[in-house]
Amino acid sequence: MASCSEETVTNTEEELTETPASLKREARLRKFRELHFKRNEAQKLNFKEVVEEDKRRKLPSNWESKKARLEWEVAEDQKKKECADRGEDYNRVKLLEITARDAALWERKKKKKNPDTGFAGYAEAQFRQYQRLTKQIRPDMESYDKQREDCGEDFYPTSNTLIHGTHVPTKEGIDRMVEDVEKQIEKRSKYSRRRAYNDDSDIDYINERNAKFNKKAERFYGKYTAEIKQNLERGTAV
Repeated sequence: MASCSEETVTNTEEELTETPASLKREARLRKFRELHFKRNEAQKLNFKEVVEEDKRRKLPSNWESKKARLEWEVAEDQKKKECADRGEDYNRVKLLEITARDAALWERKKKKKNPDTGFAGYAEAQFRQYQRLTKQIRPDMESYDKQREDCGEDFYPTSNTLIHGTHVPTKEGIDRMVEDVEKQIEKRSKYSRRRAYNDDSDIDYINERNAKFNKKAERFYGKYTAEIKQNLERGTAV
């Protein structure tokens, strides 16, 4: 009986000593399986990201801006359709959604887009006038159809068609031309005339750029160098 009790105590002690070790081993195996699962997930995500990056690399350089523009156009068409279904004016609804700050920024950008810097050259002035006149053109489909009916086959001229002197401008067109010419004369009158050259002034420059520089220098430092300049002119400078 004594030997049996001793063996039971020994087995119980062995189980108590083995249980913590087995628990540690199971915890380590569980941790290993979790790490293995996380590694597999990271590999899948990395592979997916590599594929997406390769797709983006093959797309055009301005794809993002094009995509944003297309999405904006789709949303804009959807809003127009909704306003049309409700019987509302889309432009008025759009203006109601614009804040005062956005309106000010848009107006500032609009002014910077085509600033009137005045006369810079005949070529630039002519090009600006051409842009202004083309923006004012509004097609009149009624007069277009009427002219096409009156001209007949000559409306689509060929090398053998003689159309010089056959066109007669309308009274409205002449009035528009007169009004535009009067606006040009009024605008031209506001320009400052170029200062005439003074033959009696001293020539202390070698070109026009140097003359402008000398005028600036005289404006800022003339009162400090007036005596030195007079001495140099008299020949009494030390």
